[in-house]
Amino acid sequence: MSDRFRELLKKVGSGTHTSKDLSRQEAEAATSMMLLEEATPAQIGAFMIAHRIKRPTAPELTGMLDAYERIGPKLTTANLIGKKMPVVLGNPYDGRSRTVPVTPITALILAVVGVPVILHGGDCMPTKYGVPLITIWQQLGVDFSSFSLAQTQEFFEKTGVGFVYLPQHFPQAHHLVSYRDQIGKRPPFATIELIWTPLSEKAHAIAGFVHPPTENLFQETFKLRRVEYYTTVKGLEGSCELARSRTAIIGMGQPDTGFERLHLHPSDYDLGGPDVPLESTEQLMEQIQAVIQGKNTELMPSAILNGGFYLWRCGICPDLASGFARAETTITKGELAEKLRQLQNSCCLELLATNAATRK
Repeated sequence: MSDRFRELLKKVGSGTHTSKDLSRQEAEAATSMMLLEEATPAQIGAFMIAHRIKRPTAPELTGMLDAYERIGPKLTTANLIGKKMPVVLGNPYDGRSRTVPVTPITALILAVVGVPVILHGGDCMPTKYGVPLITIWQQLGVDFSSFSLAQTQEFFEKTGVGFVYLPQHFPQAHHLVSYRDQIGKRPPFATIELIWTPLSEKAHAIAGFVHPPTENLFQETFKLRRVEYYTTVKGLEGSCELARSRTAIIGMGQPDTGFERLHLHPSDYDLGGPDVPLESTEQLMEQIQAVIQGKNTELMPSAILNGGFYLWRCGICPDLASGFARAETTITKGELAEKLRQLQNSCCLELLATNAATRK
């Protein structure tokens, strides 16, 4: 048992009237002790539920991210050609259960135009147990879960798409996943995952949220972390995906203008309509693969809406209208299908190299 951790636990877990917030340094220390298992399972579980009840502050989230940055994996863009600012798409790790996601399609669209994209996550995870991103990529023929961190870096340099997979690349964080099931609630770690950028250089952090207070918390945390370029989206199921069925509430931070608010109405661009419900993994994959092949299915408007918005937001297109047009052209002309083939071929080469090394 860690006596030092016990003191931090007492501070956050003393009840409604007597609990106190941790400093940034204390939050980093507590997170480090949990990641490195210096705290006992009882202490970790107690901290998670106590911290959730208390509600995290921006300095606490900042300290937690400091620990993730110090202990966790990091990719680098040092050897990438073009040097466009990389994008990190922050989505809830517990996956999607109500609507068909288009994040993999958005990632492919951005990669086609030379914007490096990093995703991160794990396997099917509590508390939602939805379909995780890693499963979708595996079904698309790109098994990021089989890569070492060095292979992920090499793949990222070749294709412009990288995936930091928790069980393989950040086992210290992965071992904390079981606590989510045991306490039955998302701990504060589920919040920092949305704004974690596993990258050595500066990146464009894109984070989804559900409740407005979370967005305010993100803004304060980004400020403390000196992240100047970011996007927050009140997205589908807390993801960074824009919904067709409602006005998109978007926050945009950038060095020159500070924070700006955008309310995007999909109907203004003839992209409004119902979001595609998720019925099964098989149906989900049929929808995604059809769009990648350029087929005009019910998921196509969602792909154009999200791809076009992020093409504009990443500075590829001068306005939203041209972003939507560019996204549609990219899809219908087969550029997504070609990009996916590149990812699939690169994945096969990495797996062949791994098998050869294993046989030796």
